[in-house]
Amino acid sequence: MAQRFDVAVIGAGMAGASIAAELAPHASVLVLEGEDAPGYHTTGRSAAFWEEAYGGPGVYPLTAASGRWLRAMGFLSPRGALNIGRARDRGKVEAFVARLAGLGARVELLGRKGLERHVPGLRPGWDWASWEPDCADIDVAGLHQHYLAAGRNAGSVLRLRARAEVAEREGSGWRIGWNGGEALAGVLVNAAGAWADQVAAMAGAAPCGITPFRRTVAQLRTAPEPPANLPLTLGINEQFYFKPQSGRVWLSPHDETPDVPRDTAPEEIDVATAIDRVGKVVDWKIEAVERKWAGLRSFAPDRLPVYGFDPGREGLFWFAGQGGFGIQTAPAAARLAAQQVLGLSPDAMTGRLDPAIYAPSRFCNSKPTN
Repeated sequence: MAQRFDVAVIGAGMAGASIAAELAPHASVLVLEGEDAPGYHTTGRSAAFWEEAYGGPGVYPLTAASGRWLRAMGFLSPRGALNIGRARDRGKVEAFVARLAGLGARVELLGRKGLERHVPGLRPGWDWASWEPDCADIDVAGLHQHYLAAGRNAGSVLRLRARAEVAEREGSGWRIGWNGGEALAGVLVNAAGAWADQVAAMAGAAPCGITPFRRTVAQLRTAPEPPANLPLTLGINEQFYFKPQSGRVWLSPHDETPDVPRDTAPEEIDVATAIDRVGKVVDWKIEAVERKWAGLRSFAPDRLPVYGFDPGREGLFWFAGQGGFGIQTAPAAARLAAQQVLGLSPDAMTGRLDPAIYAPSRFCNSKPTN
């Protein structure tokens, strides 16, 4: 006989692990993960930073609410962030500073002298930057393990190598089947990342138009080594970012190439593009590309996350479309989503968040397919 749960969560990356941990103290929870280990895809390939501007104004409230918890729990380490531009980009940098300050973040405008204090070997022409002192590195693995352990300790059940193959309405709930297993659940949570629209289709719901985009990162050995206190440095025109990591440089061309749900891999042209771009920013010698990887960042059409019950498929809850900001917003997002699933009132972390902004009804408003 199939085991019964209050909630079944599909996906055990940061999204699935965090919402399961928030749900488990109040409900029986099953988490299904198709891979051999949780966090194999996007979570395990993150560039690992918390930056208030990332994701834009609609994401900022989630980032800010999560930052307080992440700091208190010891998952953030000071880093700082620069968004740099050339002389012609001054207006864009100033507008960025004004926009971020208007949201309540600490930010200031720096000129060339200020930039030189932060970035050694900066080439001529890079004259303006925003400075965000509160940007921090995230212990992604530690945070993910925290949520997995919290869910386990509260009684949630994690099944690995359990790729969901069936999700059908049965009575007032769901029958979920996977290779060699079956379970019944009252609510089905779609935390499947790049596979979110596929899971929705399997459950008989309309897609939300969530598209995965490939993001590439390379680890470089440089001379000189980057200083340990080098800030996260991003181009104001979104063509690169880099940061230090254990004496090496993590570099991305800030690519967003539409892809399909899969175990994605970096393209040589993207790594070469990143190296060419960083060579125009700093005069460091690149001695070797030691590692390279790519991950999928999945966005809804308006680039805001999708949290909430599907308007056309009873009992299906969306927790997806979190782009590259899903880790830095995980605490507040998971708390907000769990409160919706359970019908609980907002608390101190979520009280200032507006769940309507993230509701799937803005996209997924058609009739179910079965």
